[in-house]
Amino acid sequence: MSSNRHVVIIGNGIAGVTCARQLRKLDESVRISLISGESKYFFSRTALMYVFMGHMEFEHTQPYENWFWDKNSIELKEGWVKSIDFKAKNLLFQSGENINYDELVIATGSKPNKFGWPGEDLQGVQGLYSKQDLELMEDNTQNVQRAVIVGGGLIGIEMAEMLAYKEIPVTFLVRESGFWDNILPKEESELVGRHMQEHHIDLRLNEELSEIISDPNARVRAVKTKSGEEIQCQFVGLTAGVSPNIDFLRNTELEVNRGVKVDLSFQTNIPNVYSIGDCAEFHEVPAPDRKSVEQVWYTGRMHGETLGFILAGKKLTYKPGVWFNSAKFLDIEYQTYGTVPASWDAEKIKSFYWEHSGGKVAFRMLMDLEGKILGVNNLGFRLRHEFFDQAIGGEWDGSKVISNLNKANFDPEFFAPYYIAIQEAFKSQFGGDFKVSKRTFIQKLFGASV
Repeated sequence: MSSNRHVVIIGNGIAGVTCARQLRKLDESVRISLISGESKYFFSRTALMYVFMGHMEFEHTQPYENWFWDKNSIELKEGWVKSIDFKAKNLLFQSGENINYDELVIATGSKPNKFGWPGEDLQGVQGLYSKQDLELMEDNTQNVQRAVIVGGGLIGIEMAEMLAYKEIPVTFLVRESGFWDNILPKEESELVGRHMQEHHIDLRLNEELSEIISDPNARVRAVKTKSGEEIQCQFVGLTAGVSPNIDFLRNTELEVNRGVKVDLSFQTNIPNVYSIGDCAEFHEVPAPDRKSVEQVWYTGRMHGETLGFILAGKKLTYKPGVWFNSAKFLDIEYQTYGTVPASWDAEKIKSFYWEHSGGKVAFRMLMDLEGKILGVNNLGFRLRHEFFDQAIGGEWDGSKVISNLNKANFDPEFFAPYYIAIQEAFKSQFGGDFKVSKRTFIQKLFGASV
């Protein structure tokens, strides 16, 4: 590849930064510029809540020291891109500055959804995605007596935890009949819903926002629900999902839909222009269990890594592998591997579900009619990614997965009683020729009940 070419990456989230780092590893001579108006330095977006709660300083969310970028000859430019002249290969910034590129990577991430609710632009109403959103939330929650959160996703429960930590009462409006029940099966959704209520979060299922009501100073005073109830509040969190952050690219020659349209090599319809991460939309899904827009941290990292190889001259296409995601519902950890939809055809798929008597730990495995593993959900304890990557990729029989579940053990100290109970429950429901592991001293030592 030419040593004097200039690769410009718009967006310094996980996708853009991974692309820059991977390209630099493979090519020492290419000029790389990383642009972001949000922050000069890459930070962990999932750590924003801990900054709000006072557990971390913002600087502690940065995985790399400031000298890292100079050492690796990655130029950082802090600024918002206003428009792109694709013919001249030039970016125009809101400041009036401009920069030329030879190859362009669009990795502008997501923005919170708004649906045209009356009052959605009042002071005290906001989403939570960016560093600027965090700073705004710190200002907007001063002297707040009650908050309302609209939308039942992961950002919503993070925001609820942040507010509850500061002892701000929270009402949570979820239009579905269960929390995140378009993603979680019924039992898992109910488990999370119970846990939220135990943390004194006022969870309102089957309830929607109608309008946000203003006080005389154009600040939120209350919300009105579709059922007609008026809830007094001074802060409203809009967390009804996110969408690709590409508004400045619409009405240009770049092909866009929900996101920037790309093939499996992240190439757009314009030569030498690519898109990765939350803002990219594939022409065709990269695998049967994937969506055309992937808005998950680890897929962003994979996008960036793959494109880094491509920009270094390697002939590659995106191969996503076994689906994985993780999150936290307050203090309950959640992991999912493979395919576990919210519902399925019981005549084609077999389900095994185990829940601990305490109601905060659960394990689900879906299998096809021949017993082959399709996917797993686990809540309240951690399992090893590598184990399920191998099991699902290798199409293991469900009984083989369960009999070897001790090998998925992430935390030996606390995990043992769970896998024993899971093995017993599976053998009771489906049988199998494996032996149930014996109860160990760890169980007695910690007094774990299964």
